[in-house]
Amino acid sequence: MRVPVFNTLLAGAVAIAVPAAAAGAQQTSSASKSTTTYVARLVAMNSKVTGHKAMGRATFKITGDSLTITIRMRGVPANMMHLQHFHGFPDGHQAVCPTMTADKNGDGIIDLVETEPAVGTTMVPFHDDPVGLEIVKDTYPKASKDGSYRYEKTVSLSALETAFNAKFAANGLALDKRVVMVHGVPPDTKLPASVASLPGIPAQVTIPIACGAIKKVK
Repeated sequence: MRVPVFNTLLAGAVAIAVPAAAAGAQQTSSASKSTTTYVARLVAMNSKVTGHKAMGRATFKITGDSLTITIRMRGVPANMMHLQHFHGFPDGHQAVCPTMTADKNGDGIIDLVETEPAVGTTMVPFHDDPVGLEIVKDTYPKASKDGSYRYEKTVSLSALETAFNAKFAANGLALDKRVVMVHGVPPDTKLPASVASLPGIPAQVTIPIACGAIKKVK
């Protein structure tokens, strides 16, 4: 009679152990897929010349090998495409949003070239293919007639890091060392000749209208 009793006890123990093991596996799986979030709160730049007080929020969520980039903007010039990127220094030192002290030529505008000592170089574009790292492209978001837009894109983190490291001789994105900048005013906006831009690209396309430092929040 003892053998059946033993078998019954063993079966009960297995029945208890299996759900416990499954629960443990689920906890391990959940832990391995935890999300890390970075946020940049964007505030207006050059609002006196643009006539707009652009503001918004950029969020970067990393879960496993997925990086989801979300940018919401309002108060930007309407019915036009806006370039947007994160900027930084390849050596990894801290980028910061420029203040009016960056306006070295005194024309009242902080142009793209004048931002470089504070923000570094243009690194990752936020258009249809961030991993391609192609800056000049026509797939950046277009603001609606009310001067707002929402951008969202999920990419492979490892693929982006591989491309990024190869281009900038870096070791990872180092998001909390970067700033997000949004650019662009209507092509008929009158700007002084002193406002500098990238070679062959009108200053109206590259003039910064918003900036925010990326910070890790969880």
